[in-house]
Amino acid sequence: MTAPQLRTADGGRNSTRRRGLSALDDRNQWRGNRVRWFNVLCASVLGTFVVIWLVPLVFALITSLKTEEDATANPTSWLPETWTVEAYTSVWRAGNMPVWYVNSFVVASLSALLTVLVCSMTGFALARTRFAGRRLVIGLMLAGIVIPGQILIIPMFQQFSALNLLNTYWAMILPGVASPIAVFIYMSFFRGIPSEIVDSARADGAGWFRIYWTLYMPLCKPATSAVSIFSFIGAWNSFMWPLLVLTSTKLMTIPVGLATVQSSYSVQYAQNMAMAILGALPLLFVFVLFQRRIVEGIATTGIK
Repeated sequence: MTAPQLRTADGGRNSTRRRGLSALDDRNQWRGNRVRWFNVLCASVLGTFVVIWLVPLVFALITSLKTEEDATANPTSWLPETWTVEAYTSVWRAGNMPVWYVNSFVVASLSALLTVLVCSMTGFALARTRFAGRRLVIGLMLAGIVIPGQILIIPMFQQFSALNLLNTYWAMILPGVASPIAVFIYMSFFRGIPSEIVDSARADGAGWFRIYWTLYMPLCKPATSAVSIFSFIGAWNSFMWPLLVLTSTKLMTIPVGLATVQSSYSVQYAQNMAMAILGALPLLFVFVLFQRRIVEGIATTGIK
């Protein structure tokens, strides 16, 4: 080929290369714009939910810092005429708050601990062992998820009454220990662990409990964190069942105790909001302290 022909061929190849690079840049720019707009949409949706969640909380906090006269005269006002903690001191004096906090902490902590132990053992048995009636057990647990808990209140009350467990800590702790959802979380997590671990441990002479406790439980810390935290929060917020099984004020938890204080007043907005803040404040601290573990537990169990 002559020199002019070579230059023409090189120019054609360069032109084709430039067009290809231009098309690639256009595609990359389009993808970048799409990702950018998607991020903006996600941020907008999350921001909307944050506002929806924060507005009632901020309103309750501001109302609790009003005087009772100001809260009654201007219930929708965001700025109190006088900032005061009178509502908190009134509620604290009217009830036995330290005892209620201790009771709630004991009930919630034991509920979380027993839920982790019982549900992890059950999930391990269903995930790694084969026995007659296994599918029946799984089906019954599914039924436990579908059936509303309110339907079981009367039968459970009769059972605890027959066992003389009414008006005790155990009456508040035991009903929430066998959680079908927690069992399924552990079962799905255990199934994601290679079964060769069990085979090797069994070949070395390890029993089922040793395999469960020394091999599987250390590997499922995210699931354990999620189950224990949600069990703690559920037991702390439980109201209807403790209200039915408790008669002694010395055993009342925060929700039940605050309800008894509230019933002794007329409609007093500042004190009602102060009670709501006092009941939710410990849970906010729990969430702030363990939010990373909560997210990791939910994400990991979802992937498994």
